[in-house]
Amino acid sequence: MTGPTVAVPQLAVADLRPKRNAATIRERTGALPDDVRVALFPEYALTGFVADDRVADAALTRPAALDHLAPVAADNDVDVLAGYVERDGETLYNAAAYVRPDGTHAVYRKRHLWGGEASMLEAGSDRVVVETPAGDAGLLTCYDLNFVGESAAMTDAGVDALFVVGAWPAAHSENWRLLCRARALDGVRWLVGAGRTGRRDVPGARQATYAGRSLVVRPDGAVAAALGRDERDLTFALDREVLDEQRAFVGAVDAD
Repeated sequence: MTGPTVAVPQLAVADLRPKRNAATIRERTGALPDDVRVALFPEYALTGFVADDRVADAALTRPAALDHLAPVAADNDVDVLAGYVERDGETLYNAAAYVRPDGTHAVYRKRHLWGGEASMLEAGSDRVVVETPAGDAGLLTCYDLNFVGESAAMTDAGVDALFVVGAWPAAHSENWRLLCRARALDGVRWLVGAGRTGRRDVPGARQATYAGRSLVVRPDGAVAAALGRDERDLTFALDREVLDEQRAFVGAVDAD
């Protein structure tokens, strides 16, 4: 017996161009196979990011972000997870919205900021677990993977999967892969990581090359499926039996 199919349409992000990114998300989701139940897009998928005042102009209020994502979810009958810079009054956050076809949603704000983010954004405070076709899933963003406390909290919550949106630097891509494997293994759960690919090449901003390397990791820490840096779709079924068998074998988490 297999479980629900998840997809990562790995893509390059157009920094500071929300309308263009929204169109790309809509197009890539529409091209996915009919059996896909969840589509994950990377960190800042809607807005991109630069560590200067221009990011405030690209930032989206929560209603504006949902206006982009809710029709995509509804039209394709698929849950959608995508990152963006969120504006709440004068405060900006690194956010990721999980949106279902019926319009219900949850938003996670990244708790651990990295590099230039800390000068422009506020850290979130709440951990977020969402009900998904693959069971309860904890939401994490990129650098959150480095913090074992986040993984432990999700283990205590008994999540069946971690859904991770990332924009990992290409120069450190092995760390991304290692941390994704560790976070799946230490909580005995599936992990789906959506990595940004391509480059950031915005005048006056620091250039960056992104790792891509989106992946699915099994509850035993083995990589089940992975991409390189191409803009391609990764699809994989998260088998509930695999999860239950590994939990029973390890004995750390009771199988249902």
